[in-house]
Amino acid sequence: MSRHLYTFFRSSTSFRLRIALNYKGLDYEPHYVSLPKMEHRDPAFTKLNPQGLLPLLIDGDHSYIQSMAIIEYLDEAYPNPPLIPKDINARHYVRAVSQAIGCEMHPLNNVRVLKHIKAQFGADEAATKAWYAHWIKEGFTGLEDYMKRSGLAGQYCYGDSITMADICLVPQVANAQRFDCDLSPYPLVTAIAERCLQHEAFKKADPSTQKDAF
Repeated sequence: MSRHLYTFFRSSTSFRLRIALNYKGLDYEPHYVSLPKMEHRDPAFTKLNPQGLLPLLIDGDHSYIQSMAIIEYLDEAYPNPPLIPKDINARHYVRAVSQAIGCEMHPLNNVRVLKHIKAQFGADEAATKAWYAHWIKEGFTGLEDYMKRSGLAGQYCYGDSITMADICLVPQVANAQRFDCDLSPYPLVTAIAERCLQHEAFKKADPSTQKDAF
């Protein structure tokens, strides 16, 4: 197979790519990279991705990094079914929702940051969870309001079509639940996430169903 995905079951960015590939019906060979074992820092992996980050997609003779950039690549290379709308205003909206999660929420709560605040500032488990919950609240409060005010949300983040926004939303909700965050103030966000999880592309990508899950 010429398509390879380097992934870790609990990596939310890898989760995004698994959803996108499944949704587009693109087969791939998974390569499991353990973050707890620091396999992403192994020279064999950093030779493929100098950033030492997941996910990494190899498609034919080319390699691709950064999950949202990869999703945009997939949508251009394999346009059906689309993940980004054709309408210019709708495209902005989908990208804005995606980036609110991928650029504003996820970076503050990823594994590297959580490890750093523990090592550098002595944060215990309670403090780490409080940090996580703070940024979930900051992010989802604004996002819930933005999607409601836009008038563009429907069954999914954008109308009744699955887009990149949903692919970014579901892993972030899953992470928030894993850290016992209160999501009751965000009924639109949680309803969309629950609806997405009924779709086969999301089910197949779920962390609990991956071969490297523990």
